[in-house]
Amino acid sequence: MKKFIGLLFVSIFGGFISLGIYKTFFEKEQVVVEKQTTPNFVTASYDTSPLAAAETTDFTEAAEKTVHAVVHVTNRITSSAPTSLQDLFFGGGRERTQVGTGSGVIISPDGYIVTNNHVIDGATELSVTLNNNKTYSAELIGTDPSTDIALIKVDTEDELPYLAFGDSNNAKVGEWVLAVGNPFNLTSTVTAGIISAKSRDLSGSNNQSFIQTDAAVNPGNSGGALVNSRGDLIGINTAITSRTGTYIGYAFAVPSNIAKKVVEDLLEYGNVQKGLLGVSIIQKNSPYAIENGINEIEGLYVGGVEEDSGAEKAGISEGDIIVSVDDIKINKFADLTGYLNSKRPGNTVQLTIERGGKTKTIPVTLSKINSYTLNELGIQVKNISEKDKKQYRIDYGVKITRTAPYLNNANLEGRILVEINGKKIRNGEDAEQIVSEMNPNERNVIVILNKNGEPERYLF
Repeated sequence: MKKFIGLLFVSIFGGFISLGIYKTFFEKEQVVVEKQTTPNFVTASYDTSPLAAAETTDFTEAAEKTVHAVVHVTNRITSSAPTSLQDLFFGGGRERTQVGTGSGVIISPDGYIVTNNHVIDGATELSVTLNNNKTYSAELIGTDPSTDIALIKVDTEDELPYLAFGDSNNAKVGEWVLAVGNPFNLTSTVTAGIISAKSRDLSGSNNQSFIQTDAAVNPGNSGGALVNSRGDLIGINTAITSRTGTYIGYAFAVPSNIAKKVVEDLLEYGNVQKGLLGVSIIQKNSPYAIENGINEIEGLYVGGVEEDSGAEKAGISEGDIIVSVDDIKINKFADLTGYLNSKRPGNTVQLTIERGGKTKTIPVTLSKINSYTLNELGIQVKNISEKDKKQYRIDYGVKITRTAPYLNNANLEGRILVEINGKKIRNGEDAEQIVSEMNPNERNVIVILNKNGEPERYLF
């Protein structure tokens, strides 16, 4: 029995020794790694490298579609310059011809061509050269200096290649575009770039809304086409910003939606019909905006609403914040004016505003521009409202809304202009017509109702 217990003890002891030797010399160390949770990022299903994106974009179809619809426009201005004292005192002199060039885009098979106003401004003779080197005389149909768009036409029995207007509202920043024109009197030239920005205002007056691109645009490109990679016309190339006058990376185009609307207005009405929303906007970064926290808002802060405007009739009020129009987001005033420039009086837009922390969408019918500038008198006027008619017991006249600085002391703002040189003024158009007939070398008398409704006469 003792022998058995001894053998059992020896066996157990030997097992512990064997296990220790195995653990020490043969078993590999197990490393415990703490498991980490990684974010679940969504991977794009396409190659995101810029090089790959450029290589897979084919511009050949868009270029082929466009170059034949872009023309070379030649503007000849003939003037007479005196060459002697006799010419100076009695008229006459040597004729001198100045030649300017630019580009244009054929927009219909029967020869209508859109270009820039500055390309054809002052022309006594216009001609157009197609990409196949055929040249035609052109007729001026109409212009709109405010958007720098002009419409001309050539007569030909052959159907011409043309471009249809695309929707510039769908153009995206970063999208590939082609600029097609005739720089430096060359034939149709194609350059490529991207849309760098939208709703650019170069005037500082918030009435412009250009598409900015880095496609090379040079003198002669003005009036040419800006197209996307599908060949859709999304803009009319208009300007460059450069100290040297040549391309340095910034070019600007009138959006196609604005150009199309201007062309349609010129054909239908003979002038451009502009729809008025009727609000004034507090500009960001102004002292008032900084003091009242307006810089921090997203959208446009309504500082005032014009009397009898579509905005007033729809219930828009001071303090509302405009965040979008027809689902187009509004960040700056050029966004708003750029969109409204593609609309006419009578069109209804869906204006989304924030009021008291709540968002609501209000339909607003645009009214006709109701402001007229009478430079000869140094005043700006508008048609009188129903309220004015009741207050002054009249059914004619125009209200003075602004005066030139030299008339500030006359306190004319808010008064009613009713007569010029004995002619009754019914509305703003009347005022413009009568003022245009004034002789600045003669005595001109205007009659204005003061705030008490009493007539006062002023001599100009």
